[in-house]
Amino acid sequence: SRDTVGEHALGLLLMLLNHLHRADRQVRAGEWTREPNRGTEIKGKTIGILGYGNMGQSFARKVSGLEATVIAYDKYRVDYGDEYAQAVELDELQARADILSIHIPYDPLNHHFIDGAFLDRFQKPIFLINTARGLVLDTASLVRRLESGKVLGAGLDVLEYEESSFENDSILDWPAPFHYLRSAGNVVLSPHIAGWSFESKRGHAEVLADKIATLLGKG
Repeated sequence: SRDTVGEHALGLLLMLLNHLHRADRQVRAGEWTREPNRGTEIKGKTIGILGYGNMGQSFARKVSGLEATVIAYDKYRVDYGDEYAQAVELDELQARADILSIHIPYDPLNHHFIDGAFLDRFQKPIFLINTARGLVLDTASLVRRLESGKVLGAGLDVLEYEESSFENDSILDWPAPFHYLRSAGNVVLSPHIAGWSFESKRGHAEVLADKIATLLGKG
C-alpha cells in the first residue's frame, strides 16, 4: 500500500495548497470566490519527510517530480538518502522545511513525538500532512499552532482519537481539539484511508494467497 499512501499524502497536500476542499463547497453553494482561494505552488518549496521507510520513500518519489526540494530525517536508519530525498538531521529539517509530511511508525517512544515544542522549532510556518499514525501527533498542540499561524494548514488521514472499530466511534464524544479540526477551513480530514485502494486490496490478497499456497505445498 506504499504507493497508495504516497498518492494520498500528495492529494491531501494539493487540496490544502489550492483550497480545493473549501472551493468545492463554495461552488456547490453557488459562490464563485476566487482571490481567497488563490493557491500556493509546490514548485520551489522544501518538503521535509519525517520517517523514510516505504511510505516516506513513496511520497518522496511522487513529490520530487513537482520540482520541490525534498529532505528527510529517519532516526531508525543510516545512509538512507537517495535520488529523491536528501538525508538531513532533524534540526536541519526543521530549519528548512515549508511542508512536513509524517511517515513514522507508532510505538510508545513516539507517542506525541510531534508536540508543541517540536512544531515550534520549525523556523518557517509550515503545512503539515499526517498519513502515519494518529498518536504520533499531539492534536491539541497542533490546534494551538493552527490558531497562531505557526501551522498554515493540516491534512490528516489519522487522528489520535480513533478506536479500533472506526464505525462504532461517536465523534460527538471526542475532545474539543477534534471539533476545532472539523470546523477549520485550513484542515482536510479523511477517515484513515490513505492505504485503502482497490490496488492495495488486491495486492494484499495476492500476498495472502501466495502464503497459503506455500503452506499447503509444504504440507
